[in-house]
Formats: sequence, C-alpha cells, structure tokens
Amino acid sequence: MLRLCLTLLRHRIPAMVAVACALFGAALLLTATGVLAETGVRSHLPVGRLAAADVVVSAEQSLPTAEDVDVALPERVGVPAALADRLAQVPGVRAAVADVSFPLAVVGPGGRVVATSGHGESSAARSGDALPALDGDRVALAADVAAAAGVRVGDEVTLRVAGRDRPARVAALAAAPATGVLLDDAAVEAVAGPGRADLVGVRVEDGRADEVAAAVRTLLAREDAGSRFVVATGAARGDATLPSAGAQRGTLVVLASSMGGVPLVVVGLVVAGALGTVVATQRRDLALLRAVGTTPRQVRSLVAGQATLVGTAAALPGILLGYLLAGRSLDLLAAGGLVPPDLPLALSPLPALAALLVVALIAQGAGRWAARGTSRAPLAEVLAESTSGPRTPSRPRTLVGLVLVAASIPLAAPPLFSGTLDAAAGTALAGMVAAVGIALAGPDLLRRGSELLVRRGGFRRGSAHRSVTSWLAVQNLRGNLVRSAGTTTALTATVVFALTYTLTQTTVLAAATRDTAAATAGTRTVTAVGGVGDDLLDAVTAVPGVRAAAVGDTSVVLGRTVLGEPEVEAEPALVLGPGAGRVLDLGVTDGTLDDLTGSTAALGEAAARFLRVGVGSSVPLRLGDGTETTVRVVAVHSRGGGLGEVALPADLVRDHTSGRLPDRLLVRTDGAAADRALAAVLRNRPGVELAGTTTSIAVPANTVLNFAVLGILVAYLLLGVVNTLVASTTARRGEFEALRHAGATPGQVRVAVRRENVWLAAAAVLAGIAVSVVPLALLGVGFLGRPWAAGPWWFPVATVAVVVAVALPAVELSARRTLRRA
Repeated sequence: MLRLCLTLLRHRIPAMVAVACALFGAALLLTATGVLAETGVRSHLPVGRLAAADVVVSAEQSLPTAEDVDVALPERVGVPAALADRLAQVPGVRAAVADVSFPLAVVGPGGRVVATSGHGESSAARSGDALPALDGDRVALAADVAAAAGVRVGDEVTLRVAGRDRPARVAALAAAPATGVLLDDAAVEAVAGPGRADLVGVRVEDGRADEVAAAVRTLLAREDAGSRFVVATGAARGDATLPSAGAQRGTLVVLASSMGGVPLVVVGLVVAGALGTVVATQRRDLALLRAVGTTPRQVRSLVAGQATLVGTAAALPGILLGYLLAGRSLDLLAAGGLVPPDLPLALSPLPALAALLVVALIAQGAGRWAARGTSRAPLAEVLAESTSGPRTPSRPRTLVGLVLVAASIPLAAPPLFSGTLDAAAGTALAGMVAAVGIALAGPDLLRRGSELLVRRGGFRRGSAHRSVTSWLAVQNLRGNLVRSAGTTTALTATVVFALTYTLTQTTVLAAATRDTAAATAGTRTVTAVGGVGDDLLDAVTAVPGVRAAAVGDTSVVLGRTVLGEPEVEAEPALVLGPGAGRVLDLGVTDGTLDDLTGSTAALGEAAARFLRVGVGSSVPLRLGDGTETTVRVVAVHSRGGGLGEVALPADLVRDHTSGRLPDRLLVRTDGAAADRALAAVLRNRPGVELAGTTTSIAVPANTVLNFAVLGILVAYLLLGVVNTLVASTTARRGEFEALRHAGATPGQVRVAVRRENVWLAAAAVLAGIAVSVVPLALLGVGFLGRPWAAGPWWFPVATVAVVVAVALPAVELSARRTLRRA
C-alpha cells in the first residue's frame, strides 16, 4: 500500500501541493494554540520578592462550578493574618510572616510620580534583603522604583497612600525585583486594616520544603475545612504575587481553546476541498484499481494514506513555525493586558505531538470522506465517470447542507433577546455553520444554478446569440460540478468568515461606544496615580459650579438556575460613588440611582432579563474577592453595553477590591469659570490629570487577537483556494488538449476558462453575502436597533475585491501554463 501511495503521489504532485499547504497551515495553527494552552496550564510568574519563602500560602482565586470551568476572581482573596502564627508551629518551619500588598505612588523631586505597590518591612525576610529598621518616616524603595523617581538613599519623597500624601525619607534600597516600597508594619496595618493579609510566606529548614508543604496542607484541610487555600512551592510561588495571575492564565487556556476550535473547522473545509481535487485528478487511476479487484475500503485507505504521507511531511515545518507564532501571540496578549507581561512561554514537545496527531487524523478523515463516492459507487459508474467526474450530486449530502444553512438562522437569534458578548458570538457561529452547509450543498446548488443559466440565459445547444466561449464555460460548469463547487464553496467560506467575524466585533464595539458616549456626554475625567482619594474628591467638589462622582471598576459573579442546574457568569461591574446620578446618565428606565447605597445594585436591561428580576428584587452575587452578598435592585438602565451590566455602590465594594480606591472622577461643570477654577485646583497636584472623557471604547486586547486570528484564517483560506484552483486547472490538461483538437484556439480556451471562473467567483460572493445577511441583520437589530451591522463601509467591498483578485489570477496564470504544455 505504501509503495502504491508513493507511485500515485509522484504523478499528481501539483494536486498534492494544495493538500500539503493546507496541512502545513493546520500544523502551524494547532501548534501555536497548543503552546498557548500549555502556557496557561503550566507556566508561572517569576518568584520575585517571594524568593526566600520556601512555601507560600494564599487563598484560592477562583470559584468552583459544577461540571464547568472554575470562575476566576479578579480581586485579591485574603487570608487571616493570624494564619502566620499557626503555620509557625508546624515542625520544620523557621518563620512564617503575613504579607499585605496595596497600591502606592512615590512622588520624587520635580513632581515625578511612580506607581508601584507597598508592603510591610517583614516582606524583606521573604526576598532575602537585609534592611535597617523602618518607622513611620523611614521607608525602603526597590532599586528600580528609586531610579524611576530619581531619588537615592537619604532623599525626601512623598508617598501617596490610600489617596493621601505623606512625607518620608528613603532609608535603604531593596535589590529584590518587584519589591515596590517597604513601610513599617504598623503603617501597613493602618492602611490594610487589622487581621488582614494577602498571603503567608514560610521559611523552612533546609531540604524540608515538600515535607512542610504537605504538613501545611493537612493542617489547613483539618482545621479550615470550609476555606480554600493554595499551598505553593517551587515555581508556583510566583503566582501568589498577582491575584489575577490564575484568572489570566485561565483566560489564556480559554482563548487557546477558542482559537483552536474555529481553525479546525476551517482546516477541515480547506483540506477536504484540496483532497477532492486530488481524487478528481486520480479518478481514472482509482477506476482502474477498482476494475482489477481493489475493494472500496482499500481505495479509501489509499487516498487517506496519500494525504497522511503528505500531511506528515508538511506538518514538520508548520510545527516549528507554530512555536514562533505562539511567542508572538503571547507578546500581543501581554501588550493588551490579558496576561502578565513577565509570564514565560511554556515549551515542551507535547503541542508538537498533539498537532502531528491531529493533522494525521484530519488527513485520514478528509481522505476517506473525499474518496467515499468513488469507492462506493458501482464499478460501471466509476469507469464511466473516470474522466468527467460525477454529474449527480449526493442527495443526502445536499439535504444535510440545507439543514445546516437553515439551522444557522436560529443560532443567530440570541442578539434579539440579549445584548451580551455571548449572544453576539452566536452571529459568528451561525456564519460558520452556514459556511459548512454551503460546502455540503454546493454541488447541487451549483447544478441548479447552471441549469437555470442554460434555460434563462440562452445557453442551450444551437443558440446563436451566445458566443462559443460562453457556451463552453457554461457546459464546463455543468459537466464538472464537484470541481466547480469545491472552488465556489471555499470562496464562499472566505467571504462568510470575513464578514461575520469582523462585523460582529465592530458592531459590539459600536454599541458600546454609543452607550458610553450617551452616558458620559458633557463630562470630563480626573485621574490620579495611585487612585482617587477622598481629599481629591473633596477638593474637586468644593469648586463652585462643579459636580463630581468617583467611579471605579470591578467584577462580580452572578448565578441563576437553568433547567434545574446552577449556572454562574462573571460580569464586569461599575463602582459608583455618591452623586453619580447627577454626573453619569445611565439611561435609567426604572428606579433611581439616588438609592444606590449599601447593599444595592443597578442592573442593565440584559442582566435583568438574564436574572429575571426588576426593581425591588433581591439578587445574590459574589463580589470580586468571592464574598457572598445579597443586593436589592434599585434601578434598571439601558446602557449596560458600554458601561457594564452591573453597577454597585462604592461603600459596598470598598473592602473587597485590591485597589480599595476609585480609578477616576467624572466631572461636570457649569461653564468656563468653573473649568478655570477646577484646573487651578488640580494644577499643583503631581500625578493628577484632567482630560475630556473618551466616548470611544478602546479596542480590547482579546478583540485585537480575534482580528489577528481572523486575518490568519482568511489568509489560510485564500491560500487553500489558490492551491486548489491551480491544482484543478492543471488537472484539466487533457480537457484543454481535447478542445484544441476540436479546433478551439488557445485564446478561446483561456476566455472560456476566465468566464467560467468569473461566474464561479460571482456565485461565491453572492452566496457568501446571502448567508451573512441574516445573522448580521439580527445582530444589528439586537445591538443597534437597525437591520444592519456596524463597520466601515469599505470592508465588504474590500473583502469581495480581495477574493476576486486572488481567485481569478490564480486560474488565469495556471491555465496559460497548462495550455503551453497541451
């Protein structure tokens, strides 16, 4: 079988190049997503200032959910400070010290402001730094912080802690990375509150780290059965320094999974189309093999074996480039804030092996699928069609394709009922399902279209008002349905993917921008390095003609019961200070923001529908650090798309956020005089800025990544289309020779082929637009209240132009080359 596979490959190299390119791209994409997924599972942050702590104990930063991925908590979940005393009693422990982190800013000479974090002086024991005793006026700075602030030992600095400024003197510099600023423990307790800690660092006797870690786990499981702790050793200690590390690594796994799912469908379409061309070029060979006694199973194995050999050879360079692509993708995610910037890439052979296995499975499956018709058809039919190919498309295949196209419509309906990102994802999913349906039903749809063209377009035999080349083009379409449909469906899939995926992202961003602009119209923003404290708020509101409210951001976890099963969902939440209703216009449709204080919340209309609640209802939720609470709904608003579906009062979440301070002030003024007075108040405050409120939404990093993945997929699809077109055109050498012997000139053959492919490209574009229109219309109605999506007007035009500009020259050039050899 191997020898026969190699023999057939040697005589069909152009067709196999398309398969090789398709499987090369598959290996590249699968390897890159596999490396990212492994990074999310195995990689850890640098240990940094916890280097001298052999064991680190922190709280679990996620909520377990039944039969689903745990929900990550973005805010720091604390541990009792008294835990350090208990851990100090474990045999083998030298010392156990509780640690607290909080935002802090250093104001150096000349008003240079550096944002960093503050810690207690006992943290020096975990980093290995030997520092002098500190007090209320003497602090230690990390070397990098001191350099950024332009200070040295002995210099005076101003520390902005909890929104208030206090003078201090630099007593020492700490060498350990990520140390920030070290203060005396009493000052830290005054900021963080008594009895609270972020983690506990444990130093143990030499060689007993694993033993002590096991003992600590046993102690915590026995005495704190209701709590969830993480006991980390080795490289895993670094994750405890950043509360969102686990959440961000989990996001990396989810992103890699989503990036791997859609490409698999695209890869399947491209590989199946390429192998369909291979089978078409080998139909005569396979017919002869059937005639000499080869079984249908052996025919399928033969085609699948060829694909596997080619795929294995093509996968190796794709795997190598996949590792490079994973590194660039991680850099992009870090630049967008989705993962920590110093998270290292996890490198192992596992993604390569997995990609190689999946490529082999794709090659086997696609090869057997492509050969099923030739292998199962009666021998007389195979021999009769060994040159022209099958003329009657499979009815079951057509039926399945039409069912998928019809099923794409209800899949696109969620935006009509919910304005969430999950609902918007249904549009792209609907486009993908419809594209698969078009690929299956393509031959029959093309047959019906070509028959209609013959009946209504005057292309019947003997018609005098149509040119010979046009007649030849139509007859070629009718006589080679499978080949023609393979080209058309690949182009259609390209159009559908480009339109649905891109316009989904731009529509969601347009809806968010609209809501944000309407809510913040006429406002300006005051920001301060280290957060907005009460003294800044008081100074701003004391200016005549100025209204201001503190605004921050956090996340909450909402839950409800669906079909008897609990379902939880993390939602971004807006934190509003007193008086927010006089500054921010949320478009309240029921209730009032004046009642937003204590254990209350304002919900967007989508969240209210999701939870089936209204004003006066009680809603259980978890705050960003996992604390359970029940809030009373006091308002329902219509602008959750831009500002978040949940708004909470600042006094409810103040003690449950890592920053503890609002991010910004929103300000409204009564006129130019108030503007000048406000600017004068803020002028002498280093690190405080007044700017116009941005009404546009910054493109999220995951959206940028989606665009990047879309670009790769579209390029991959177009590459597959070009290779398939070149291979199928080259395989028509015998057909071109027959036309030349019949009297056709090379120019007439080229014109016929050109017109044939113009019609195919037009059919692909029209089919792609038709399939995309309904999902995008439903998306526009749900998010913007109009039956069309948002996006640049030129994008659909550019998509069509790129598809045509890629497809037609590929056929033209390969036809010219084939004719020269005919």
